[in-house]
Amino acid sequence: MPTEPHGTLVLPGAGSFGGELKPLLDELGPAARIARYPGRFGRDMGKDTTFPEVVDACTEQAQKLPAERVTLLGHSFGAYVAHATAAELERRGRPVHALVVVGANAPQRLAVPQAARSDRAAVAAYLEGIDPRLLPDPSDEWHDLVLDAALQDLRLLAHVGAAPRPHPRCAVFAARGATDPLTSAEGTAEWAAATAGPCTRRTFPGGHSDLLTTSAFADWLRLIAPRE
Repeated sequence: MPTEPHGTLVLPGAGSFGGELKPLLDELGPAARIARYPGRFGRDMGKDTTFPEVVDACTEQAQKLPAERVTLLGHSFGAYVAHATAAELERRGRPVHALVVVGANAPQRLAVPQAARSDRAAVAAYLEGIDPRLLPDPSDEWHDLVLDAALQDLRLLAHVGAAPRPHPRCAVFAARGATDPLTSAEGTAEWAAATAGPCTRRTFPGGHSDLLTTSAFADWLRLIAPRE
């Protein structure tokens, strides 16, 4: 497989199987991939996992990207996985070109309400309050699968903020939607303390997820991770 100048691993949010992010891959070039979280696919579907196992799986996928330079782009839950993956890649000797975190406050600000991770009904109400489009219609066969995956992801996140982790050295680019109920300007600004490198932040029109499909966001990404 020929090597591209630049590749991106896109890490989805809680409960996501990545389908809604596929249009974003077209903007990122042929060496862009959506991360496959363990416990999400095939015979491992529904299997309990740990945050370090998720990070290890994403690190291995990033290492296999056919690209000279690698960018990690994490949305919501994926932002915290991407942050830990960047540090692990650097520990293994693979420099990271950039870490793009979207729809997530800095790790030290992370707080997942206990009520949101108790059962399916609780996580459904939590996701509906963030963005109703995060969940399939209740009649959809994917509805309960997404709920179960989101429930596990939120339970993993509950331990991320409290656990000390090494910070990556790469540049961090933090983005949020202006009406995103999960983030704040102060919370995204604090990503500067979660890297040993520079940090840039940007606010786009929109909420928690819809900024990912805007032309303004795509243009911004092309500046960070050019296709050539």
